[in-house]
Amino acid sequence: MSASLHSDSVRVRVFGKTDVGRTREHNEDAFIVADLTTMDDSLGPQVQDHALGDRGTLFMVADGMGGAAAGEIASAIATEVVLGELNSKWCRSGITDPETFAVAIKAATESANDRIHAYAAEHPENRGMGTTATIAGVLGDTLYLAQVGDSRGYLIRDGIAHQITQDQSLMQKLIEAGELTAEEAEVSNRRNIILQALGPEPTVRVDLTHQQVSRGDVLVLCSDGLSGQMRAADIARIVTAQVPNLEAACTALIALANDNGGPDNITVIVTLFDGEGLKVSGSGALVGHRVYTGEIDARPTVRVSTDVLPPETEEERRASGGAPAPPAPPARPAATHAPSDVATTPDTAGQTRPAPSAKPAPSVPPVPATRISVGMLRLILGGIAAALALWLLLRNRS
Repeated sequence: MSASLHSDSVRVRVFGKTDVGRTREHNEDAFIVADLTTMDDSLGPQVQDHALGDRGTLFMVADGMGGAAAGEIASAIATEVVLGELNSKWCRSGITDPETFAVAIKAATESANDRIHAYAAEHPENRGMGTTATIAGVLGDTLYLAQVGDSRGYLIRDGIAHQITQDQSLMQKLIEAGELTAEEAEVSNRRNIILQALGPEPTVRVDLTHQQVSRGDVLVLCSDGLSGQMRAADIARIVTAQVPNLEAACTALIALANDNGGPDNITVIVTLFDGEGLKVSGSGALVGHRVYTGEIDARPTVRVSTDVLPPETEEERRASGGAPAPPAPPARPAATHAPSDVATTPDTAGQTRPAPSAKPAPSVPPVPATRISVGMLRLILGGIAAALALWLLLRNRS
């Protein structure tokens, strides 16, 4: 479908919310929703329900890391740079074709990486700072997504949640390689290692994907403080029960994450797509991780979800040649999470995850107290190596 739709043919209804959780003292997450046609990012009533303009709409979740104030700074820089770059390189360009929009989102993500990396170089106390970024832009009837890290995007269609982003994490790679099962990954002591983030390295590989949306589809973007505390089926159930009250949907999702321990900051954006400019769902369009190559109709190349199981279990199902997916594992004993040094923000010791009062606790992976990027891991290992070398030198002299 052409991006130049009639102004009233597609409507965007959206709400976003962030919460500090029950373990962290401060919130290092950031999010943004912006009508790119009017450049209104207030999330006021005029943005919560608006006609999709010829410049599209932006949704973004960023989950900062780095300790001290670094994580909060990184996520704030990321959202500011992405919006600013899209304003200057897309909204003011005079060009409205989808390919330019997709390329602009990717370029804005790379610019955010440049800015955060440069900031860390200028402020050595924040060396290694970074943030995840899940960025979605809708233009016409198509979503374009840029992914760095492990915050996630789900598309809920006909009551089923499909993950349309792919985690850039060590566990995901090991699962894909057949080295670990999803259940083993959930309890691995390496589960907090992500392979990419904005900031730690001078360059970043942006996973650029796309997804055609249908009337009634719901997009959920969230940090791992939410996706790590529930399964896709929980997200679909809660959102489907609350639509069209998107504020209530955000509140209910955050409440469940907190009921399951709330060991991390929790951020979620819920968006409902409607209007005569969109096809009715059920037309056979596939939903999943679809790499963008400039061809809008390109078929999914990686992990197309066909049920509500977690992505890892779906990988195993597909690897088995399409055999029925195994049942979800039983709930494990509650995990204890240690606090970490995090940033100061105006947003309003580890805890044991309690079961929700009304329903049995879902089987969910324990969420680490901190996430470590590859760049940060290199710094830690380098420091350990230097300390060991100094100790050996002193020992030989004595």
